[in-house]
Amino acid sequence: MIASLNPIFWQGGPLTIRWYGILIACGAIIGVWMALREARRQKIDPDNIVDLVLWGVPFALIGARLYYVAFEWPFYSQNPGEIIKIWHGGIAIYGGLLAAFIVTLVFTHQRQLPLWSILDIAAPSVLVGQIVGRWGNFMNQEAFGAITSQHFLQSLRLPPFVIQQMLINGHYRQPTFLYESSWNLLGLIIILILRRRPGLLKQGEVFLTYVMWYAWGRFFIEGMRTDSLYLTGSLRISQILSVVFFLVAGIIWFYRRRQHKLPNYL
Repeated sequence: MIASLNPIFWQGGPLTIRWYGILIACGAIIGVWMALREARRQKIDPDNIVDLVLWGVPFALIGARLYYVAFEWPFYSQNPGEIIKIWHGGIAIYGGLLAAFIVTLVFTHQRQLPLWSILDIAAPSVLVGQIVGRWGNFMNQEAFGAITSQHFLQSLRLPPFVIQQMLINGHYRQPTFLYESSWNLLGLIIILILRRRPGLLKQGEVFLTYVMWYAWGRFFIEGMRTDSLYLTGSLRISQILSVVFFLVAGIIWFYRRRQHKLPNYL
């Protein structure tokens, strides 16, 4: 039998390097590289992208943590020392996305940069980070779904190491991390194809497509997870936000198409 994978990449003295951090960093590096290439193609100074990343990433991490802590406040109010211990788990992607979006709004205003163009450049890079980052959840054996069978996992034609990693606390679990990562990968491919079709998308619609695509998939995948944050009763916060983001992005899309003569995506 294949042993479960060790979430720790290297440990020496007080220093511990986890696969989760390595995968997040890899996703960020690939995403920044993609954004810099696209910025040059759109004749936007790449230094602006670097500066945005330097501001956006720290605030995104803070936002992701604060979001999680806020909805798990009964625990953290009794254990305030755990609030800063992000290595114990507990960050929420929607909190990070909201924080990064606010930073982008402020940054583009201060630099007098075209907001929709910057959002279009950033969207595929964010997807890459989400695709790779979910494999960090895989290494940590988190963000999984309900109990299932080994036979079901084998029927998905998953590699043995993935199946074994889904054996958690004596039960095989639905690999919801993989469902989301795969959904995001498909979305990335579609967006990269669409944005290369001359005149098909208008400025800002790469970003709006990303929001709707991610929100649609996250709504259904979140319903399969067993570690969701709840607003009250059976209302999952991420599902509520997914509906809100999907509808808002769709309304903005159609409103902009009807009310404005928009420039094509370059």
